[in-house]
Amino acid sequence: MPSCSLHPLPYHPDPRVRFARLHQAPGACLLDGGRPRADRSRFDLFSAWPQQRLQPEAGEDGRAFFARCRTALAQLGRAEAPEGIELPFTGGLLGYLAYDFGRRLERLPELATADLQLPDATFGVYAWALVSDHQQQTSQLVFHPSLPQSRREELIALFDDEPPATVSEPFRLTRPFTADLDIGQYRAAIERIQDYIRAGDCYQVNFAQRFQAACEGDPWHAYGALREACPTPFAGYLAVDGGAILSLSPERFIRVHHGQVETRPIKGTRPRGRSTGEDQAFAEELQGSRKDRAENLMIVDLLRNDLGRSCRIGSVRVPELFALESYPNVHHLVSSVTGELAAGLDAFDLLAGSFPGGSITGAPKIRAMQIIDELEPTRRAIYCGSLLYVDCRGEMDSSICIRTVLVRNGRASCWGGGGIVMDSDWQAEYQESLTKVRVLLDTLNATFD
Repeated sequence: MPSCSLHPLPYHPDPRVRFARLHQAPGACLLDGGRPRADRSRFDLFSAWPQQRLQPEAGEDGRAFFARCRTALAQLGRAEAPEGIELPFTGGLLGYLAYDFGRRLERLPELATADLQLPDATFGVYAWALVSDHQQQTSQLVFHPSLPQSRREELIALFDDEPPATVSEPFRLTRPFTADLDIGQYRAAIERIQDYIRAGDCYQVNFAQRFQAACEGDPWHAYGALREACPTPFAGYLAVDGGAILSLSPERFIRVHHGQVETRPIKGTRPRGRSTGEDQAFAEELQGSRKDRAENLMIVDLLRNDLGRSCRIGSVRVPELFALESYPNVHHLVSSVTGELAAGLDAFDLLAGSFPGGSITGAPKIRAMQIIDELEPTRRAIYCGSLLYVDCRGEMDSSICIRTVLVRNGRASCWGGGGIVMDSDWQAEYQESLTKVRVLLDTLNATFD
């Protein structure tokens, strides 16, 4: 089996230093673990200039699109990591699935307005990447065997030489963020969800509101400011037509590593305190909250079912339940669900059976998604979608795009939401939706003058 080749570079814990050289290149994509301030991630990787770009065609079923993705990976060809080297990516697909890709997997109504016009998915086929391993403290260019020698030499020169001087327009808002919904509309939506729960339609619905602002300039500068304010282990920057996706997500969706599957749903949030004592009190309140634990358990059960569609019978487990994870702006309640891919199935089968993630839809999933489409006036686009890679060996890792800003065509869009259950208090839920994105909104609002 052919192996990829490596070109070592001096280790750097922050991938932005090198990615800045090509952030404006076609298909520039950074999957960023937030180092050195965030410490939960092992790898960062980025690439640009894909050999091929894949997007769903009009009316194309999601599974048919995934079949085209499989074909593209097969055409690229499998490549192993060199002996004794662990790599997350040896060439393959990088890109995103928007939340609305779920419409290509399940039958949903067409009520919410698609005003952002973001394609439901975009993947590039990449034959190289720059990968940093923070455990081994290495950085290296990874070349798929299909990449021509001349292109390898160009990339080596790009990263061995002094960085070129780049000039781009600073990012700024020309109007501050405002919510699409007023507080009365938000309350009415929550009460409607509780009517549905009371009627037995569902148990939980994740409801979100959108914030928008007019903007101008290079979104890479906005990403830098957001990352400084809120480093997270599943962050990412992806150039898209007309702008970029800026994600500061704390949440893994699904990982596939040597056939082993893991998802880590977040359900349950409290703000960080202004003092050590207040902060500890918020954390203890979250860990002891029967409501938040019940919501988390509900989503764990949903995800056990989703993973069970593609995992070997009897392999699905819950090794971690109700763990506390703390970030600069919030505390979260996080669980882990694991499994083993069934024989003959792959990462795309897993995505087809699990996307979008249950932690950001509700339960039961399809009915919750129908209610979301009824009550949220606009489609979510990238919010609650996923940034991900699927490499030529079948390895995959993916985020859930919460704490995410879409900068496109002169508008910055950001969403905040939470799981609504029968005993939810609409005012508390409204405040939680603000708490989750306040650091993003405040950071970018500071650029408005």
